[in-house]
Amino acid sequence: MLSQKVYDLCHAKDTVSSELARDPSLAPGAVIKKLYGHDAAGHDEHKQFKEPQASAEDLQKASECGKWGSTRPSDLFLKVYHDVLCTLEGDPMVGMTSPPLLGSSGVVPLSIIAPLPDICRHMSNCIARAEQEVFLATNYWKFSDASTIIVNGLKELSRRAGERGQTAVVKIMYDRGNPKQVIDNHQLVPEKEYTGEAVHLPPHNEIPHLDLQVVNYHRPIFGTFHSKYMVVDRKIAILSSNNIQDNDNMEMMTHIEGPIVDSFYDMSLCSWHNELKPPLPSHNSPAALGGLPTFEQQSRNLPSASDAAPSSQSAGQQSSNLADGSQIGHETTQNGQARDLATVAQDGYKQQLPENTGKDPHFDKDIALEITRAQSVLSPRDGESRMNAVTRHMNTTIQPDTKGNAPECAEGDEMTPFIPHPTHEPVPMAMVCRKPWGAPNHSCVHTPQNEAFLSSIRNAEKSVFIQTPNLNAEPLIPALLAAVRRGIDVYYYVCLGYNDAGELLPFQGGTNEMVANKLYGSLNEDEKQRLHIFNYVAKDQMQPIHNKFKKRSCHIKLMIVDEHIGIQGNGNQDTQSWYHSQEVNVMIDSHAICAAWAEGIRRNQNTHLYGAVSREDGCWHDSKGQQAEGAIGIDPGRFAWAKGIVGAVQRVRGAGGF
Repeated sequence: MLSQKVYDLCHAKDTVSSELARDPSLAPGAVIKKLYGHDAAGHDEHKQFKEPQASAEDLQKASECGKWGSTRPSDLFLKVYHDVLCTLEGDPMVGMTSPPLLGSSGVVPLSIIAPLPDICRHMSNCIARAEQEVFLATNYWKFSDASTIIVNGLKELSRRAGERGQTAVVKIMYDRGNPKQVIDNHQLVPEKEYTGEAVHLPPHNEIPHLDLQVVNYHRPIFGTFHSKYMVVDRKIAILSSNNIQDNDNMEMMTHIEGPIVDSFYDMSLCSWHNELKPPLPSHNSPAALGGLPTFEQQSRNLPSASDAAPSSQSAGQQSSNLADGSQIGHETTQNGQARDLATVAQDGYKQQLPENTGKDPHFDKDIALEITRAQSVLSPRDGESRMNAVTRHMNTTIQPDTKGNAPECAEGDEMTPFIPHPTHEPVPMAMVCRKPWGAPNHSCVHTPQNEAFLSSIRNAEKSVFIQTPNLNAEPLIPALLAAVRRGIDVYYYVCLGYNDAGELLPFQGGTNEMVANKLYGSLNEDEKQRLHIFNYVAKDQMQPIHNKFKKRSCHIKLMIVDEHIGIQGNGNQDTQSWYHSQEVNVMIDSHAICAAWAEGIRRNQNTHLYGAVSREDGCWHDSKGQQAEGAIGIDPGRFAWAKGIVGAVQRVRGAGGF
């Protein structure tokens, strides 16, 4: 049940961000100690935590612990949110967000399901269009083509700020292990270091109209800052799965606006911990008072039928059946401008625009033009087929010559990485994050993130869908088995061989094949039919490619339950994310958004067509019964621990695809 203590925490008038609004010179870490009595990441969780049991009265109390706007959350959302709130009993800051800001509302104008550079392109555009501030956080920043795209956005912001006679404030956080973090977890990075070869951020003379501060954060030993998000002008939040580096990953991002951005802003302050010098200019300008910038811009400039964006009028969308991946309904608008993803693809074919790259930057004035440019790049050129164009786009800097072998996709089923959402009222949202935990134990497990995952599965009535690089967190296995046994269809997509070496360490849970084998081995024949496990298959492929080849991997982190509860963000379903890393995730309550996500997953990969693993052994096999090249299978051999040590070293160095 929800205690009075937690209820009161959620109704408190003071938050970390409200305290800094009164006095921007305060250090957020000091404010946390003042409000909650301890450091955000230094307090152990509630020792007597028990699986929550919510009564009708508890659900009503949970409903009163959020600011949901005009839409009351569904019962399923409230059940999950109730269980999330129960984790605050021992540590009010276990979710890295002030309790009064955990439950809120917001809109999603855009989602992206694409190779990593596409997400960096949107981030770069948002940075360039910023009015006064950017707060960017990532786990790993490495000088690369991807980082250059972001840096180009910073340089463009500096240029525009100079034209306005302003100085924009930029804060960047990342995690690059440093021995000094044993003493001070938050290391302020000097310009000489962050402009060096490894990170290669621009020096002040290249961005004279930006005030840039960089912090390197890690909580030794295992408390990784795994967060990946950006807050722009306290009006826009970008929540993504990707680091800032070149790799072969398919990734996912959501662009979020509305009151929930205040929650992201508060979480950002708590993560920064130390005094902000200078303060963020928006410290006294809440997102809750700032409107919905993208939808309001569309209202001022109604797009034509050739613009790849939904109209500004109120829209409805029929939800899809997640299980069979059927196509979502058309967006319906009062002025008759209907947009579906097939139309977005056709609009992109009408133009051939240059791609926004590190060497040749191109900035767009709004999201609609970004979508047109992104889809134009996927248009066949010089005799290409549609699938050839997909292969060209997915061949990034580290693997430019990978060959596609999938058959031509049907018209209307093209790859559409940028997914515009129809104009909608703010929907219920909640921050379901977790603090970092450095100690080499598994005692920090009852966190908002983990309880959101478990409660969603526990309370599902129809279906559970998960996509994650790895799935091996110990508490997750019995939860999935219990769901299947009570009649729930469970679908999950994982990446073949993703960081296999690291997953072979003791207490890490094992590889994806080992876990799939264990799950199927625990079910009877009827139950097995409700568990559907797939290895990721890229849009231009007909089989999974092992991660060690760095050609076609997937790093998406997504859960959809009963087709309307979505949890998206940074958290993997693996041991590190469940027990140690700081993760940032958002939970939403929307059939329309979840349907669009499901459709984006289906359109932008071939996992559902070619990735099913065998229910006999949990491994993927080709038509001849052979496993994919490089696959370990269910028996990693006698020296698996040695491979695990290598993987652990790669993780610490940021080279393990973490």
